[in-house]
Amino acid sequence: MPRTSEPGRSVSSRLLEVLFAFQPDHSTLSLAELVRATGLPHATVRRLAMELTDAGALTRQHDGRFTIGLRLWKLGTLAPLTESLRSKAQPFMEDLYTALHQHVQLAVMEGTEAVIIERLSAPQAQDLVSHVGGQLPLHCSGVGKVLLAHGGADMIDEVLSGRLHRYTPQTTIDPAVIRSELAECRRTGYATVRSELTEGADSIATRIVNGEGRVVAAMSVVVRRGSVHHQAVLPSLIAGGLGVSRMLGWRPGIKIRDT
Repeated sequence: MPRTSEPGRSVSSRLLEVLFAFQPDHSTLSLAELVRATGLPHATVRRLAMELTDAGALTRQHDGRFTIGLRLWKLGTLAPLTESLRSKAQPFMEDLYTALHQHVQLAVMEGTEAVIIERLSAPQAQDLVSHVGGQLPLHCSGVGKVLLAHGGADMIDEVLSGRLHRYTPQTTIDPAVIRSELAECRRTGYATVRSELTEGADSIATRIVNGEGRVVAAMSVVVRRGSVHHQAVLPSLIAGGLGVSRMLGWRPGIKIRDT
């Protein structure tokens, strides 16, 4: 349990503990669940939750459970990096979705994970465990490998020296093999993953570069294994990634740099 009730913690830090308890897979929480997630006393959590509700940061449902409020959601949409990326990438993602009728997703790096900030999905597309706002491992997801490949030597060392979870029998956990894949990704600008994160799901991802030559995001298409030849997806995907990159100021001749 997080130790957040020790003396000296500010009110603002405790408010943030309550807000950060909400996650993509835990978007609706009861008061008891907030207490367990934060480690704060029940009375403190109740008082903070009600203050956040009064301010519109949380919404209390009829059953007493809490969700993120509309005012906080509106504030989140103002984040300059993700909103700019989403708005600029949207037309290219829609083109890919229209052409392929598969999952098309956009992700950025946060710490040592990739976070999905946008996704378009067809009803008949491959089932996935992740969703918008969800996190993906860097070592075995398409967008993750692209972001890790361009994250710099220190980031690569940090990720590969840690525990690499095997999500499926196909997950690559050999650091030497992953380093080779990352080097190839830096050379080509794309990465492919075959059932490494979700059984039966393949991912093809490409980089998105800003005007300084830094990889700020990755865009991918996720397909049911064997349903689409990867080489048939690549030209459209890479063209889409280049299109978004141009919208961010990149031009041919700008050298790709580590993040």
